[in-house]
Amino acid sequence: MGLDDALIFTRVVECHSFTLAAQGLGMQKSTVSRRIALLEERLGVRLINRTTRKLRLTEVGQAYYERCRQIMLDFAEAEQAVMQLQQEPSGLLRITAPIEFGQLFLGRVLGDFMRLYPQINAEVELTSRHVDPVEEGIDIAILVGQPQDSTLIARKLFETRRRLYASPDYLALHGTPQATAELLGHRAIVLPNDSPRYWPLLGESIACQRALACNNITFAREAALAGAGIAGLPVMITALAVAEGRLIELLPEACLPEGELYAVYPSRRFQAMKVKTFLDFLMTSLPLSDGRLLEPAAASLLISPP
Repeated sequence: MGLDDALIFTRVVECHSFTLAAQGLGMQKSTVSRRIALLEERLGVRLINRTTRKLRLTEVGQAYYERCRQIMLDFAEAEQAVMQLQQEPSGLLRITAPIEFGQLFLGRVLGDFMRLYPQINAEVELTSRHVDPVEEGIDIAILVGQPQDSTLIARKLFETRRRLYASPDYLALHGTPQATAELLGHRAIVLPNDSPRYWPLLGESIACQRALACNNITFAREAALAGAGIAGLPVMITALAVAEGRLIELLPEACLPEGELYAVYPSRRFQAMKVKTFLDFLMTSLPLSDGRLLEPAAASLLISPP
């Protein structure tokens, strides 16, 4: 109520008229007059001396008007600042993302984005932990799999194909399966969403021998390169190793569940310009083919030399 009364009082003073102030505020003159009277009663002072022909501020009223006017100017400036934020991306952009996606793609894309929009600052956490964007004040959380929280907005970014891989040394020692049934008993490198008992094949239940379980796809790839077993890995981190002959793709006809990455954020309504612009920029910058993510040249930086 105090801010509303201050606005009404300021308009009356600047219009030099209850009638004109009421018209500008879309209120009845009687309402404006009553609100000023209540304001004076609450403050315990007279702010305006009224005659039939003019209004004159008291000394206290003049001091009060100057403070109220500054408040109104500050309020207008704050609104203008918010609107400017919506006109061009600026401010702090807080992002979380899976480790490999951040290393392979996000760093380059975000760097290009910040070069185009120098008013953007960014904080990025690469993590495999569960992230709550609302609780942690995150602008964009890039997550594996669609979130279950229906209060969040989830935008699908891409799918990642998975294939089975093993090193030449492993295959020389254990044999190369020529059909999915021949996977029976082979040593498996298991990722979090995989069954510890069966190979991650759609529509088939073929038992595996769990040799290693881990929660990181780069770790799993390195273990496969070292001959620890067969791993179901995303193509985006294996293409270079396959081209160099350090990993062998097995059973190309085998169907593995595809991974999906989503950009998750709290609300689409009044979405900050920095969030909307970056998500659009991200989608146009990723190397996609038919909605699937391809391996970038930068992947070679993450593969240790033999």
